[in-house]
Amino acid sequence: MKIGHIELFVADPLKLKDFYVDVLGFEEVAVQGETFVWVKSGDVEILLRPGRNPSPAKSYQQAAAAITLYCDDLEKVMEKLKSHGIEFKGYDGSEKCSTFTDPDGNWFQLVNPEEV
Repeated sequence: MKIGHIELFVADPLKLKDFYVDVLGFEEVAVQGETFVWVKSGDVEILLRPGRNPSPAKSYQQAAAAITLYCDDLEKVMEKLKSHGIEFKGYDGSEKCSTFTDPDGNWFQLVNPEEV
């Protein structure tokens, strides 16, 4: 058994596609019937599908799930994301593990795995 893909339930998959592609730099794979949006980062595919998290977590540590993104230059990537309006919302144990959310409240952690 292995993971096939990750599904995120979001209010408006087409709108959130722009965030994942333009801001996070994911590759757009497909849009199905103007309802389901497939994006990809590396070998991992994510399906953005209609739905809503009834009460998004107020902190990374309270989230039911999160996605960790790796980068080679944490400061440079953080500045790039900030220029797109990303607000970093704290850390997960270390200043080298910055956290933020997508517009629907799904949590992310950004790290350089060589510095953690």
